[in-house]
Amino acid sequence: MYTLTDQILMGIWETVYMTLGATFFGYVLGMPLGFVLTLCHKKGLRPHPVVYRIVDIITNIGRSLPFVILMVLVIPVTVFIMGKSYGSTAAIVPLVLSAAPFIARLVESSLNEVDRGVIEAAQSMGASLWQIMYRVMLVESRTSLITGATIALSTILGYSAMAGAIGGGGLGAIAIQYGYQRYDVKIMWICVILLIVLVQIFQVAGMYIARKLDRRIV
Repeated sequence: MYTLTDQILMGIWETVYMTLGATFFGYVLGMPLGFVLTLCHKKGLRPHPVVYRIVDIITNIGRSLPFVILMVLVIPVTVFIMGKSYGSTAAIVPLVLSAAPFIARLVESSLNEVDRGVIEAAQSMGASLWQIMYRVMLVESRTSLITGATIALSTILGYSAMAGAIGGGGLGAIAIQYGYQRYDVKIMWICVILLIVLVQIFQVAGMYIARKLDRRIV
C-alpha cells in the first residue's frame, strides 16, 4: 500500500518524465518546423511563400488550441500510438502535439536572431544550405535556443499538471484527486510548491547552460 509520501514522490518522477519526454519529442517535431519557417520566409535563404504559409497556419492553429481541449481531441490518436489514453506515458502524446508548434516559433525566433552578415560570409565561402543550417545558424543561435528550451520546459511542465485532469498522472493528478476532489488544501499547496520548485530548477539549469555557451560573456 503506497503512502501519500510515496505517491507524491512518484508524482514528482512522473511530472519530470512527462516534461522531459514531451520536450524532447516536441523538439524532434518543432525544430524542423522552425527551420522551415525561417528558410521559407520571404527574407529567408529559400523563400517559398506557399510552404511558409502552410506551416505558418499549422503552427498558429496548434498554438491556439487550449491544451485541455487538445487532450480530449487527440484521445483516439493517443490510444492508437500508446494503446491507452491514461497514464504519464500516454499524456506525452498530447503534450508533444501541443508543444511542437510553440517550440517551432521559439526556434524560428532564435534562428532569425543570427547576424545576416555571418550567413552571407558563409555563402561567399561556398557553404551549402545544410552547412549553413547546422554549422552557422545552429551554432550562432545556440544561446537563444537553450533559453527557448528553458521556456519550453517550464511551459510543458505546466501543461503536464493539466494532464492530471484526464488521468495523465504526475503532481497535477495528485492535486486534483487529493487536493480538489477530497478538499485537502494542504495537499493542493504541496503540489503547487513542488511544481514551482521544479520550474525554478529547470530555469536555473537552463540559464546556467545558456550563460556558459554565450561567447559574448567574458
